[in-house]
Amino acid sequence: MQQAMLPHKDEKVRKALEKTRELGIADEKTMPVLMKLLEEADGHWSLIKLDNYTALVDAILSVEEEKKQCEGSSNGNRGKNLKVIGSPASLKKTYETRSASSGSSIQVVQKQPQISNGDRKRKYKSRISDITKGSESVKISLVDDVGSEAVPKFTYIPHNIVYQSAYLHVSLARISDEDCCANCKGNCLSADVPCTCARETSGEYAYTKEGLLKEKFLDTCLKMKKEPDTFPKVYCKDCPLEKDHDKGTYGKCDGHLIRKFIKECWRKCGCDMQCGNRVVQRGIRCELQVYFTQEGKGWGLRTLQDLPKGTFICEYIGEVLTNTELYDRNVRSSSERHTYPVTLDADWGSEKDLKDEEALCLDATICGNVARFINHRCEDANMIDIPVEIETPDRHYYHIAFFTLRDVKAMDELTWDYMIDFNDKSHPVKAFRCCCGSESCRDRKIEGSQGKSLERRRIVPAKKQQGSKAVALKRK
Repeated sequence: MQQAMLPHKDEKVRKALEKTRELGIADEKTMPVLMKLLEEADGHWSLIKLDNYTALVDAILSVEEEKKQCEGSSNGNRGKNLKVIGSPASLKKTYETRSASSGSSIQVVQKQPQISNGDRKRKYKSRISDITKGSESVKISLVDDVGSEAVPKFTYIPHNIVYQSAYLHVSLARISDEDCCANCKGNCLSADVPCTCARETSGEYAYTKEGLLKEKFLDTCLKMKKEPDTFPKVYCKDCPLEKDHDKGTYGKCDGHLIRKFIKECWRKCGCDMQCGNRVVQRGIRCELQVYFTQEGKGWGLRTLQDLPKGTFICEYIGEVLTNTELYDRNVRSSSERHTYPVTLDADWGSEKDLKDEEALCLDATICGNVARFINHRCEDANMIDIPVEIETPDRHYYHIAFFTLRDVKAMDELTWDYMIDFNDKSHPVKAFRCCCGSESCRDRKIEGSQGKSLERRRIVPAKKQQGSKAVALKRK
């Protein structure tokens, strides 16, 4: 984009320059950065103007800081046999912005020399235009304005994948006529009478015609999480969560909530892919961004657009493991970082004898999607996880989908209450110290806490604990 394409008399340019002039920033410093940001944003001004042009100002200051660092590094190394990383003339500039749009899917990671008490340190500032590598229908960018940590290493997958022994049998023959709507056409939500697939939600669809989760259904699911003792539970004879692998015995089952499911139409149904009862399976549609938080929580996920209550955000995607496989993985890699795994126990009570290969969980440590970056928040998170049945009637496997609990503004962080019992000292997955910032934080008794996101959990060697169990995530 040439500077001639951005005349000073242009109303949008004029307002941007007025803001930067108020801060004492010269036009000759503003214009090159503004052109670069507009180029990365494909000419869209909305994200550049967010928060009173904060993104533009941050980018200008970042460029000036980099120039000073490079010049200082070059001057400080005169006469010394130290290696200089780049130079003011050749060092590639990374313009940090809140924009999610970019014409490139190439990762840009800049290592910058810094001077601190005579010691040169490396600082990482990162921008990836699409961490999904084209596997989602929308691009999801990653930005790090803090520069204190390298981009986490993992393989992005848009769908769950079986690690090894988990039993996951998907076939059309196993879907009976009672479990599909073969006679439907077009959009099931437009029909006068709800189809068979609405049976799971009491004969009414869980979604509105606008594609949002109905408020009544959403509120009931939230109440089940907030007041679990007021809803029925089922108890396993030999609960996989209470198995002691050292002794081969089982402890007393604490009970499992019979959670509400959403059942979506699928391949054997007669409706088309734009049917209003096919929301989760169509994948991510929102504009999202992974970013490094300023509150010490590590990486987080935020929205780049306003979202109404009941909006589907994304699934929790990862490797499908048995609880035994998870236990073995925890023992082998106890000192490494892990995401918090999630147990698929929403309907274990329907199984008379639950085999190990049917006691499943999801682990996004090695392979996962954008949900692995969602931070925990006690009590007042803005999202909730809901079980969704799509391709198989077997309830020991299902999808975990996140929906907004209230209206969420653009640039707000998306959070989820993991329902962790911070007082459970015997849990194989050691609870982190929480710094969610909620007034109702359940870990308030710990001062100076520095809780992290899903990306920053550490696994305690389960076999070193008395009565070790193959537990993924034990609910409060």
